[in-house]
Amino acid sequence: EDDFIGLGDLPETFPSDPPEPLPVFLMEPEEAYIVKNKPVNLYCKATPATQIYFKCNSEWVHQKEHTVEERVDENSGLVVREASIEITRQQVEELFGPEDFWCQCVAWSSAGTTKSRKAHVRIAYLRKTFDQEPLGKEVSLEQEVLLQCRPPEGIPAAEVEWLKNEEVIDPADDRNFYITIDHNLIIKQARLSDTANYTCVAKNIVAKRRSTTATVIVYVNGGWSTWTEWSVCNSRCGRGYQKRTRSCTNPAPLNGGAICEGQGIQKLACNPLCPVDGLWTEWSKWSTCGTECTHWRRRECSAPAPKNGGKDCEGMVLQSKNCTDGLCMQSSLYQKSSEAKDKSDFGNSLAPSTDDVALYVGIVIAVIMCLVISVVVALFIYRKNHRDFDSDIIDSSALNGGFQPVSIKTARKADLLTAPPDLTSAAAMYRGPVYALHDVADKIPMTNSPLLDPLPNLKIKVYNSSGLVTPQDDLGGEFSSKLSPKLPHCLLDNSDCTMGRRTQTQTLLRTRDPSCTALGSFSSQGGHLIVPNSGVSLLIPAGAIPQGRVYEMYVTVQRKDNMRPSVEDGQTVLGPVVSCGPPGALLTRPVIITMHHCAVCDGQQDWLIQLKSHSQQNQWEDVVVVGEENFTTPCYIQMDDEACHILTETLGTYCLVGQPLSAATTKRLKLAIFGPVTCPAMEYHIRVYCLDDTQDALKEVLQMEKQMGGKLLDEPKTLSFKDSTHNLRLSIHDVPHALWKSKLLAKYQELSFQQVWSGSQRNLHCCFTLERFSASTVDLACKICVRQVEGEGQIFQLDTTLSEDSQSIDTSLLDPASNITTLVGPNAFRIPVSIRQKLCGSLDAPQTRGNDWRMLAHKLNLDR
Repeated sequence: EDDFIGLGDLPETFPSDPPEPLPVFLMEPEEAYIVKNKPVNLYCKATPATQIYFKCNSEWVHQKEHTVEERVDENSGLVVREASIEITRQQVEELFGPEDFWCQCVAWSSAGTTKSRKAHVRIAYLRKTFDQEPLGKEVSLEQEVLLQCRPPEGIPAAEVEWLKNEEVIDPADDRNFYITIDHNLIIKQARLSDTANYTCVAKNIVAKRRSTTATVIVYVNGGWSTWTEWSVCNSRCGRGYQKRTRSCTNPAPLNGGAICEGQGIQKLACNPLCPVDGLWTEWSKWSTCGTECTHWRRRECSAPAPKNGGKDCEGMVLQSKNCTDGLCMQSSLYQKSSEAKDKSDFGNSLAPSTDDVALYVGIVIAVIMCLVISVVVALFIYRKNHRDFDSDIIDSSALNGGFQPVSIKTARKADLLTAPPDLTSAAAMYRGPVYALHDVADKIPMTNSPLLDPLPNLKIKVYNSSGLVTPQDDLGGEFSSKLSPKLPHCLLDNSDCTMGRRTQTQTLLRTRDPSCTALGSFSSQGGHLIVPNSGVSLLIPAGAIPQGRVYEMYVTVQRKDNMRPSVEDGQTVLGPVVSCGPPGALLTRPVIITMHHCAVCDGQQDWLIQLKSHSQQNQWEDVVVVGEENFTTPCYIQMDDEACHILTETLGTYCLVGQPLSAATTKRLKLAIFGPVTCPAMEYHIRVYCLDDTQDALKEVLQMEKQMGGKLLDEPKTLSFKDSTHNLRLSIHDVPHALWKSKLLAKYQELSFQQVWSGSQRNLHCCFTLERFSASTVDLACKICVRQVEGEGQIFQLDTTLSEDSQSIDTSLLDPASNITTLVGPNAFRIPVSIRQKLCGSLDAPQTRGNDWRMLAHKLNLDR
């Protein structure tokens, strides 16, 4: 009974086994190549699988063509099935259509089916002929050598290696070699050991092809040694010669190098004069008897005087004796020193007193001249200061709150009235030859001068060239927008504000370059301002401008060097400086500023990118770091591959500045090569520009070259420039020496890393000058190589004609048909208003499952 009682506690039904999962592929078919006529096998393996088959080109492969194996996995206990099929060359060749032959493995279980990835089967081949083979060259020592190689076509693509005298070249072992991404070999500085046979080898799984051998001969031109010292004249007295020599051994010519030009021996005539010994002249007459009872006589060693190394006369120059026949005797001491006294005391006794008098007279004259010059200079400065600033104030009421006219003396009146006023220090900028009278209720910061700061409610009267006051003539847009911070409240539908908007637009058009500026009037419906062909735009969403107001808005690209931010070491300017306005305008929603940048953002960890803004104090200030935005930051930035979008409610001047975080940090450069359309002179100048890869940078150079009469010599190319501190090297090759010669003294030109990386120097370029031997030469074909040392490079193939009939450069490269700069209202947006409202209604409200803006941002890879 106990047993039966226990059975009553069991459940009526037992739980079933867990459901079988979907098949999982342990091995998927891989890409395969058919070599010659040898078939290939494709394999796949899946678990758990009740069946497994192949499908090729959307058709099932017959069961008989499968080889299927089945086993049970010891660990999981699930069935593992493995299938394989054989694909022949005939099957692949019989397929017609744009796609390659492909196969896919499909596995079944009770839970459903699983498909593997597609594996393509291709017929491998490698053509026999190279598209371009290397050519032999003779180069001078330390010259850069470029050997070009374009391997033959093949599937899979051929791998290329270079042989030097049948030995493989490894640039890692010898850094003097560099193999470019397009398989060219560059010898950076040719050495004597680089004289060899070079072969380009292309190989894949089918075959191995060798190019013709290119022989590179590194020759050394002979150079003279320094001259020896001149030898001694071969004649000691009279006509002869002396010589010096040099040898052609510095260096000696090698491998067919040119021998030294000129003579190895130089001779110089010499005529050493014969020596002449000196002889005495006759004695002079005796002098009168002196106070010391002595008289003198003298002679000179000048008959002839000694010269050319001859001997001096021997004997006394002066002779003395007693002239009183012994009546007045001299002391022996005096006799011994008499000759010395005659030389010194007799000849110089009066000289010291005469020299002292001349010295004192000179000092007195110098002091007097200094005093006179000082008085004249002081008088000149005094009169000049009084002439510049001598004015009379008629009415002193300006100190009590008014600003009255000032009477300028007649002597300076014409100068003051004809010169334009200096408003450079004013809070608003001077924008034209016509001046204005304005009266505003608020205190107007017209100038930084201490005179006007404490005076409120000023009426400014400015005189034009006719001497009359011209009230309400014109006021620049920037001037009016900065006079009062309350100016946006004036943007209502009345006549005064309409006039202000019109004059603002007119002034901006006068002072801005229309090619880099867009202007428009916008209401609460929003719109779009686009600077053509520059990648710069300003999007004003609907509702950003308060209801009932109309704003005159603009966006412009600043091209002046003083408007670009200064960067610290390692930093770089990543895009143009963009200004939008009017500054201080009240916005109820963020506007979107779009500008191009040149940063390669493959990995976010490579860059630290900052947005900077230009303040009214003429200083650049940090706004936000890209990726670190939050609810308190004034801007949000979305980075694309080539452009960035700035969401902000503050209109002003912005620029992106990047700081590299690793040696792999890269920015894009745009390389463009220009030359003159016509060349009446014998010299031809090729200009190579190295620009940041933004649309506006290239647009500016195209406009500048158009004005200069230049033309593009080849399509602009992009170069990846790494933060490796290595310079950018530019060199010219394959110049036809029979027709042209290069005037470049060095082997190459270099732009320093800091010049290129900082981006603070606009229109950075180098110039190559070629000279033709004949004016009838009108064709030029050469190559220009631009590469970063130990980095990537680009090669330009130039083939141009110096035609008199050619037109200057056409900016069609930048799509000149894009002339639309202003889009107003709903037409400015891609999504219609009704659809936008439905989207916002569906996604604005947060949902617990995340079906809101957050999921959309995640799907678009825009979330952070």
